Amino acid sequence: MKILVAPNSFKGSLSASQAAAAIARGVREALPDAEVVEIPVADGGEGTVEALVSARKGAYHSVQVQGPLGDPVQAVFGMIDEGRTGVVELASASGLTLIPLERRDPRKTSTYGFGQLLEAVRRHEVASIIAGIGGSATNDGGAGMAQALGYRLLDARGRELSRGGAALAELERIDASGFDQAWRSVSVMVACDVTNPLTGPQGASYIYGPQKGADPEAVRELDRALARLAEVIERDLGKKVADVPGAGAAGGAGAGLIAFLDAKLVPGAPLVVDASGFDTALPGAGLVITGEGRVDAQTAYGKAPGEVAKRAMQASIPTLLIAGSKGSGWESLSSLGVTSVVTLAEEGDPEGHNLQVLMRDAAQELTRAAARAVRQML
Repeated sequence: MKILVAPNSFKGSLSASQAAAAIARGVREALPDAEVVEIPVADGGEGTVEALVSARKGAYHSVQVQGPLGDPVQAVFGMIDEGRTGVVELASASGLTLIPLERRDPRKTSTYGFGQLLEAVRRHEVASIIAGIGGSATNDGGAGMAQALGYRLLDARGRELSRGGAALAELERIDASGFDQAWRSVSVMVACDVTNPLTGPQGASYIYGPQKGADPEAVRELDRALARLAEVIERDLGKKVADVPGAGAAGGAGAGLIAFLDAKLVPGAPLVVDASGFDTALPGAGLVITGEGRVDAQTAYGKAPGEVAKRAMQASIPTLLIAGSKGSGWESLSSLGVTSVVTLAEEGDPEGHNLQVLMRDAAQELTRAAARAVRQML
């Protein structure tokens, strides 16, 4: 029997590939003769590079770039499809976790390092790039990225703008003459699961600025600066980005990727599951096993396990979901063809008192839960 094991990461405990390996061990324990295929998946945020490199037997590379405040950081990217596709995460170069709480200031933080990371990938002569953009420390509309790629962002005196979201208030002109036209042959797909516009009450600054260190005054300042960026982009590059759903993602990096790299913003889970090779491996399977740390209503809408279950259901293949715990609305997964939901909390402790202990030993618990569940189902 062929069984596909395609979990998301169990945040704080296991990466997607570690979870897949643990579940696979349980399957083989219960069914020694089973053909087990491991395909780690992700939603497009943290863990996307790791999941795709693992699923597609790709390769990791690293490059030194400038972090959100200019400090050097090592950013990791992946190469899959025999080097034709690069996979990056904005957070590895311009992420919130790269700077301590007391230094966070989205008026100053920049996506310059993300631009350096993208350029490093392009120089591998890829045909396409998949970019996850969650977890940014920035609110510069992708302006720093553009500067790293050769665009010049100039003020009224023709001087290059300093980095950071606040400086965009002084933007007068975008000079694209230094941008490498080799980018035009690279398809950039951006995993984006938010629909926020660039500016306004639901925009990047108001919704996400505070968690990056912006006080109310800074939020208003940054919103005005992004509005100015959108005006100049429309005039100088001929692209209307302000109201595009998802333009406000990652501090407006969604808008910047559209404007400067002709990128397409697409839902993250379908993009990553497509790239994982899941559909190619699915035919002939008798069971699909997926999972994540906590299963709830959101799992069915936009999360990788929900996407996996939906595709299995379309192929009339049952799905088992293993999670650390259940949250409100988990029952909605039955509409996606999830036959059974097993949680580590229920399996190891019906009262859920020792969930933290269970998650600390998540690999071992996943293996046990998978073995028990497969025996019961099959």
